[in-house]
Amino acid sequence: MKKNKKSEKVSQGRWLLLIFISTFALSAVFNMLSTELVENVNNIIISVIVLIIVVLVGVAFDMIGTAVTAADEVPFHAMASDKKKGAKQSLMLIKNADRVSNVCADVIGDICGVLSGATAALIAGNVAKMLGQTDITVTTLLVTATVTALTVWSKGLFKQVAINNSTKIITGIGRFLAIFSK
Repeated sequence: MKKNKKSEKVSQGRWLLLIFISTFALSAVFNMLSTELVENVNNIIISVIVLIIVVLVGVAFDMIGTAVTAADEVPFHAMASDKKKGAKQSLMLIKNADRVSNVCADVIGDICGVLSGATAALIAGNVAKMLGQTDITVTTLLVTATVTALTVWSKGLFKQVAINNSTKIITGIGRFLAIFSK
């Protein structure tokens, strides 16, 4: 029994190291891409579209992370016995809910949160320049506070959707993942 606990600790340690390295790499890449796009595009509308996409991705993955922790295995066992497409993948997600939730809500969700804040600040700076403002503090404050409030509001709204519709959501994700399975 002691060997299992030691094995679990090693496995958990590897998982956490993998999450740290993956988060660092993904954050660096996505931050560089979004910053380059927003800084090099002189079109506020395109910059706002990038921002909206980043926020929506974060909200969607947060919803998936919540749904997987709220989902019950029982309906998926029945679907798997009926050989329904995506049922095995859905069960895999639920059995690994802690890790799936960590990746979806924490890694991707948090990266999107940081990116949306950085993107909002860049957009605010561009808007302030367009308006001829020398002090961009107020514009940056208003834009970033609005984006943050809308993000938190959206995540709160969709957490409830995820809890109430976890079976449907995980079924859809399972079917999507089944496309890539043999």
